[in-house]
Amino acid sequence: MATQQLPIKFQELLQLTSLGINPAAIGFATLTMESDKYICVREQATTPDGKSQIAVIDTANPAAFSRRPITADSAIMNPVQNILALKAGNNLQIFSIDRKERIKACVMTDAVIFWKWISNDLIGLVTGTSVYHWSLTDANDPQKVFDRHNSLADCQVINYRSDKTGKWLCLVGIAQRDGRIAGAMQLYSVERKVSQAIEGHASTFGEFTPSGASAPSTLFTFAKRTATESKLYIIEVAKGDNSPTAPVFQKKAVDVYFPPEAAADFPVAMQVSDKYGIIYLVTKFGYIHLFDLESGTLIYRNRISSETIFVTALHQQTGGIVGVDRKGRLLLVTVDDDVIVPYISTTLNNYELAIRLASRANLRGAEDLFTNQFTRLFQMGQYKEAAQVAADSPQGILRTQKTIHLFQELPTQPGQGSPLMQYFGVLLEKGKLNPLESLELARPVLQQRRADLLEKWLTEDKLGCSEELGDLVKALDQKLALSVYFRAGVHPKVIMCFAETGQYDKIVPYCQKVGYKADWTTLLNRLIQFNPEAAATFAANLVNAEGGPLINLNNVVEAFMSRGMIQQTTSLLLDALKNNRPEEATLQTKLLELNLQNAPQVADAILANEMFTHYDRIRIAQLCEKAGLSQRALEHYTDINDIKRVMSTGSANINPEFLITYFARLSADDTLEILKSLLRMNIRQNLQVVVNICTRYSEQLGAEKIVEMFETFKSAEGLFYYLGSIINTSEDPVVHSKYIEAAATCGNTKEVERICRESNFYDPVKIRDFLKNAKLADQLSLIIVCDRFDFVDDLTRHLYKNNMSRYIEAYVQKINPNNTPIVVGALIDVGCNEDYIKNLIMSVRGLCPVDPLVEQVEKRNKMKLIQPWLEARVNEGAQEPEIHNALAKIVIDSNRDPMAFLKENQYYNPKVVGKYCEKRDPMLAFTAYKRGGCDDELIEVTNKNSLFKQQARYLVERQDPELWAKVLTEENEFKRQVIDQVVGTALPEVKNPDEVSSTVKAFMSANMPNELIELLEKIVLDSKNSEFRENKNLQNLLILTAVKADQPKVKEYINRLDKYDAPDIASICVDAGLYEEAFLIFQKFKLHTKAVEVLITYIEDLDRAMEFAERVGEIEVFSKLAKSQLDRGMVKESINAFLKANDPEFYNEVIYAANQSGNFEELTKYLEMCVRKLKEPKIESELVYAYAKIHKLAELEEFIHSPGCCANTLEVGDRCYDDGLYDAAKVLYNHAGNYGKLASALVRLGEYSAAIDAASKAKSSRTWKEVNLACLDAHEFKLAKTAGLHIIKQPDELEELIRAYEIRGHFNDLIELLETGINTFTDPPPHVGLYTELAGAYSKYKEEKLMDFLRAQHNRLSIPKVINYVQANGQAPELVFLYIHYDEFDNAAQTMMKHSAAAWEHPLFKDVLPKVSNTDICYKAVQFYLSEHPLLVNDLLLPLANRVDHPRVIALARKMQLLPLIKDYMLAVQDRNVNAINEALNELYVEEEDFDGLRSSIDAFDKFDQIKLAQELEKHDLLEFRRVSAYLYRRNGRYGQSVELSKKDRLYKDAIETAAESKKNDVVEPLLEFFVKEGHKESFAAALYTCYDTIRPDVALELAWRYKIIDMAFPYLIQTVREYTSKVDSIVKEGERKKVSDEKKAEQSAFAGPVQSDMNIYTSGTPQIAYYPTGVDPSQMGGYGGMGGGFQGGMGGGFQGGMGGGFQGQY
Repeated sequence: MATQQLPIKFQELLQLTSLGINPAAIGFATLTMESDKYICVREQATTPDGKSQIAVIDTANPAAFSRRPITADSAIMNPVQNILALKAGNNLQIFSIDRKERIKACVMTDAVIFWKWISNDLIGLVTGTSVYHWSLTDANDPQKVFDRHNSLADCQVINYRSDKTGKWLCLVGIAQRDGRIAGAMQLYSVERKVSQAIEGHASTFGEFTPSGASAPSTLFTFAKRTATESKLYIIEVAKGDNSPTAPVFQKKAVDVYFPPEAAADFPVAMQVSDKYGIIYLVTKFGYIHLFDLESGTLIYRNRISSETIFVTALHQQTGGIVGVDRKGRLLLVTVDDDVIVPYISTTLNNYELAIRLASRANLRGAEDLFTNQFTRLFQMGQYKEAAQVAADSPQGILRTQKTIHLFQELPTQPGQGSPLMQYFGVLLEKGKLNPLESLELARPVLQQRRADLLEKWLTEDKLGCSEELGDLVKALDQKLALSVYFRAGVHPKVIMCFAETGQYDKIVPYCQKVGYKADWTTLLNRLIQFNPEAAATFAANLVNAEGGPLINLNNVVEAFMSRGMIQQTTSLLLDALKNNRPEEATLQTKLLELNLQNAPQVADAILANEMFTHYDRIRIAQLCEKAGLSQRALEHYTDINDIKRVMSTGSANINPEFLITYFARLSADDTLEILKSLLRMNIRQNLQVVVNICTRYSEQLGAEKIVEMFETFKSAEGLFYYLGSIINTSEDPVVHSKYIEAAATCGNTKEVERICRESNFYDPVKIRDFLKNAKLADQLSLIIVCDRFDFVDDLTRHLYKNNMSRYIEAYVQKINPNNTPIVVGALIDVGCNEDYIKNLIMSVRGLCPVDPLVEQVEKRNKMKLIQPWLEARVNEGAQEPEIHNALAKIVIDSNRDPMAFLKENQYYNPKVVGKYCEKRDPMLAFTAYKRGGCDDELIEVTNKNSLFKQQARYLVERQDPELWAKVLTEENEFKRQVIDQVVGTALPEVKNPDEVSSTVKAFMSANMPNELIELLEKIVLDSKNSEFRENKNLQNLLILTAVKADQPKVKEYINRLDKYDAPDIASICVDAGLYEEAFLIFQKFKLHTKAVEVLITYIEDLDRAMEFAERVGEIEVFSKLAKSQLDRGMVKESINAFLKANDPEFYNEVIYAANQSGNFEELTKYLEMCVRKLKEPKIESELVYAYAKIHKLAELEEFIHSPGCCANTLEVGDRCYDDGLYDAAKVLYNHAGNYGKLASALVRLGEYSAAIDAASKAKSSRTWKEVNLACLDAHEFKLAKTAGLHIIKQPDELEELIRAYEIRGHFNDLIELLETGINTFTDPPPHVGLYTELAGAYSKYKEEKLMDFLRAQHNRLSIPKVINYVQANGQAPELVFLYIHYDEFDNAAQTMMKHSAAAWEHPLFKDVLPKVSNTDICYKAVQFYLSEHPLLVNDLLLPLANRVDHPRVIALARKMQLLPLIKDYMLAVQDRNVNAINEALNELYVEEEDFDGLRSSIDAFDKFDQIKLAQELEKHDLLEFRRVSAYLYRRNGRYGQSVELSKKDRLYKDAIETAAESKKNDVVEPLLEFFVKEGHKESFAAALYTCYDTIRPDVALELAWRYKIIDMAFPYLIQTVREYTSKVDSIVKEGERKKVSDEKKAEQSAFAGPVQSDMNIYTSGTPQIAYYPTGVDPSQMGGYGGMGGGFQGGMGGGFQGGMGGGFQGQY
């Protein structure tokens, strides 16, 4: 047997762990999925210094996921955009990942405990008290929406949902209550601002359009699971259609099934698929349920994951649901389009739901259902309902031409519209028509000229457009036809309509939009003829179309030019050529030619705009020159001769600015040639222009060539102006030099001075020499050059040589006094008078720099030359070191008491002077260095000259650590000499302690411990200075130094000294490992606690420590010793020491250690001591526990009852209970009043009666359960029953209790317990679960009591649960009873059929079957009855006549070959005229040879295959059935077959009646011939009479004549002659009347020929008889033609010459 296909598709889309996602990050708190597009995972840092990361996975491309470091504690991705929202504490931020920028940010005052995107641009924020919305589209901070309901106060918020409009909101939370997970929801209406608290675990919103509504309603669906029920609710919260007649969606409440193994399961997520109208419900244990949104029907349920699916979203592409489970799997569940409808119809047997779902979601699988339903409704005349079925048919299977034809054939009922229009009305209400339907609808609408209706439907997108529809509409409304063509994509006709309506501007955009290529040339030529302006616009659109021109531009230009459209051509070309492409060169040239020849101003404007660059420039240049546009001609000419010609003929018309600009395009050589030509023609007139051009293009032409050109024409003025214009921007030395020379030549000395002063680019040597030789009246220019470029010496010599002393004095006094030393040196060198030099220096005074002056005179050994000047400066109060340095040198050299000068003068530079003295007198250098603090120089000079005593004293006095470090370094070769002088000379002389201290520190820093000890012993031990000897710091330092460098001396120093810091020194000794020395110090200074610590911690001699403690007898010492012993596991010794110390401080450690080692006797003593000193609950609790451990129950009980006892007896009782000390636990639990645990202890002690008493006081289900189980195990059933009665009052505990009894096999005791509970409970009364479980127990163990119990108590049961019990135990009658009372009539009926032997009862079954909802069960019931109870089948079927499909019932009976058994049923429903019923009954009539019944059935009901029945009866043995066959042939127009059949059976009367009814010659005449051949004269006569209107006279008379029975035909002949005579008479009378009234018509009546009209009329109206044998062509025989040509072909062949001629002439 083939495996049944599932109605869902299940797929694992992604495994997050395979992408490297940390499994620990896959959870509700760290993983979010706001839609099926993104998954956001926050991965916590695994190390303290690590950073958390966020991983964003695009489900469409998971391999390209990204990770980013974050500090946020939550992150959610926008459902559709690459936008990330982050939360860190109360800080919220939204970022655009694509733009890498922050969009919004805010700080919340309250902590956000849950947040979620509730739409594409709105975030819902949930705090502890309120709910906020934060919009992405505005700049506002989060806005408060509503306050949280109190029912959610203790809940963990797990979801927040909104409907599509944002008008309905729902907050969902869960909490642990009464031992289960309870759900709480808050439904909030934004418009009404009201909330409703609802119990539920999962919820969502959906939209559904009820049948007959014009807009969808908003539905709220939620699921809950309580202790007693599990339900799914679907409620309408907002109607979409608010009209009074709009349908109302009825609230749905259906059970949600949870299997027994999923007792703790509950709903966690819910999504609604708008595509299918299906609710997806996911539970915590991984089950998925699919419910129909409209009816709430369960479609499918299965388990898809063994792990919890903690987050879900709707899968937009498939209409399914995606979710992530704890294993990191992204799972997709969606509907299988190909399977779900067949699954519902076959597996669920719910045809109604299958039809609704197939229609709603446009799914396959229900085609036969729709077709049969449509056919049935159509046959029953319910045309509107049939139209609705066709409209709802999936994939339009019924919306065909055949259906339209069916409605077209229906007649219109009075007072009603056309059935066809009603059909189309239903389709329009449903949605859009297909092209075929649209075309058929348009025909009658256009006939009524109601184009407005079509336009309305088009606007509403209700019509499926096609070319045929457009053609149909165009005759009435061209604009509307254009809309139809456009929607149908009939591009040629759209363009045609645009052109016909003058909308040329829309043609090109349309063609580009749809990608259609049209014949543009033809369209354009047609337009040029009658609308040139529109043609220009149209051509521009064609040329400038996106994607390239749609028409050849050259063709357009030729077309325009052929009609003289210059302006339009120009406009078109300007627009078309704006991109300036090389391939358009010819058109550019043509455009310019056109305008230069017709409108030069336009051409000038075009050229001025520089739009084009690819045209023929030479051709245009020539045209410009002819048109007088010289400037444009110059722009285009490139040949130098052409340029010269234009300039010579039209230079006056050329703008000078243009001319200057123009030279930019010429080469340098051409430019120079033209400039020379201009200068040569008229230098005065053109000089300014030439200078300007040279200035503009100086870099291109080259300054040297321009200078050469001006020099060639000897134009110093031109050269001056040119160079003056460029000198400020030029760095060319030639330019600057030439400009100075030109300025000097022109006599412009101010400009020469300026350039010499400001320019940095001329050659100073060259200019200096030029100015020397120029012999200018003013030497300022020369002075400036020499001063700037350090030619002062040369300048001085030049001026002194040329007797220009005044310029020397002016230079040093006014221009640059700083160069006075150079001038003085030069004057000394040239032998100038010293007095002049002294006076010159004195005239400068303080402006002269000292050092350069001293340097100049010193190297020339002329220091005394400046002594007066120096002394004068000093007398003026000058303090510059340079002046005093110079004086010091003079004093030293002159030996005028230099030592006093060096000590007293404060302004000289010690380094300079000291350096000057080193070679002359080292002591003078030492003195200078010491005064200036020049340490390095002083050390160097003292080392060099062995002045170590002076150096030592200086070091001690200086107190500079850095200087000491330099001296005491190992690299100093004189270090030992310096140390000796410090120790032997400098320190003994010192009286200042700071100097000593700094010296000691220096020795320490230099890491010279031995030298330091030597130094300190000298100061501390051997010094006579008591201040130094008793100095604490020095003693500390001496001991510390010994600790580091000479440890054997430490004990000596400790004993000899007593002013040191004992604790610190001892600690240092400990750190150095000198433990005995440290102990000695602590002992010396009586620090016994510290001393014992050293013994314990460092020396690690506990015996010595114990001896020391006993010796000193201090409490603190015993405490230290006790703690140490405790740390080393010496518990007894430690406790003894603690007792001696009377110290309870470390009671926690002691308790722990004693408990670990089991020293409870010693612990008891210690704790008794602690109790006396401390009031701590833990101490007393541990004392109680210790009493229990050593079995001192009397002391225990006495202690806990003592006043003020604060022991935690309950906790200690638990410990005793866990350790098996149940007696102690009993005492403690009894004291604590914890009767639940007391009962547990009593149970362990076997005191069950006492345990019952304790449990009754405890009033706890858990306690009762424990006592009950213990009693059961001990077979104390009576006590167990007592306990059980208290348990079964709680519904949640009932199943566990029952399981306990069942596992142990105490079935009767269980039933007795449940019965007792039901019979005795009054307050509260027995709950539903009690009755339910008793029913279950009866079902399992006492089946005989079950039915009576169900009949008595079915109203108090949970019927679904009892159904499960009964099903499992195969109790069919009881199962039927339960199904009936639970309104599950479908299952009841199926159960009775399945277990008919035990459960079937005809009256009951007959009563149940009409109530079933699934009609398939009715058919199964029919089959069941036909198989097992065939005689009762009609009794069953009659009540079902209005529910069953009669053809299906009949097909079922036919298949089972039991059709006769349902004859009574078929007779009862035959009035419905159903095809299958009629055929089945007719079949039975034939089998029963009941021809009367058959004839009655045929006459009354016509819906059956009549031809098929006629064919079957045609060969029947009975004559009456063959007669019926002939009757059927006659009814269906098969007269020939009917007549033949009657002839065979000699039923001539029937044959004659059939022939008369047929009114066909080919039927009647063969019958006449048959009669005459067979000799049935009477039948022949009867046929002539009966078939008179059909028989042709000539045929009848021929047969009568041939077979000599003319007498039999004479009555027919008489009647025929009379009829024709009457007709001719009437025609004659009418002709005469018309002749009188109208002459013209009378003339026309004679048109037949020259024969007398009266005679023609008469003869044509007189019957002439002619005989022609059968088979003879009458045209070959003369016969009796008569006056009008006779009867050609006899009476039946028409009267061509007679009546025909008359008629033609008359009419």
